[in-house]
Amino acid sequence: MIYEPSEDSFLIQKYVKKYAKGKVLDIGTGSGILAETALKKTKDVLAIDINEECVEHTRKKGINCIKSDLFENVKGKFDLIIFNPPYLPMDKNEPRDSQLSTTGGKKGYEIIERFLKKTKGHLEEKGKILLVCSSLTGNVELLFKKYRYNFKKLETKKLPFFEELYVYLLKQPIPLNNSHIH
Repeated sequence: MIYEPSEDSFLIQKYVKKYAKGKVLDIGTGSGILAETALKKTKDVLAIDINEECVEHTRKKGINCIKSDLFENVKGKFDLIIFNPPYLPMDKNEPRDSQLSTTGGKKGYEIIERFLKKTKGHLEEKGKILLVCSSLTGNVELLFKKYRYNFKKLETKKLPFFEELYVYLLKQPIPLNNSHIH
């Protein structure tokens, strides 16, 4: 099942237009909409997805795409990493094929935490991360602090049924010997 662009895709997309430059990695590309947007700003875009159907769909659009679980098959460093992750808590009533696109773990943030742990080796010194998540994901800002990322909430979008979407801009983790945030 290919994740069709929705409110979260469109929300992060406007920031991809603003920040895409140099070498870009689109993690969890789904339909490929964010990789396509980045390609309008730079020609060096790699899209990845864990779902083979998404990889094939994105390749048919002429986008460089590989199958990878987060950074498993990714080499190199990037100026921008885009991530529209599965960020909702587990719902046992949801069909398994759509859970791959929506469920971020039992609590909703586990995939984001795995991502934050592994990103450091793939981000250029002045590299940036764009990440979208939901108020249902839990407190991702605690995770950003735990892994020492500089972060800024770029936008909040209210959805029906008491949910909000957030887009964050993250920068390289703060070195342990450096106690101030710049």
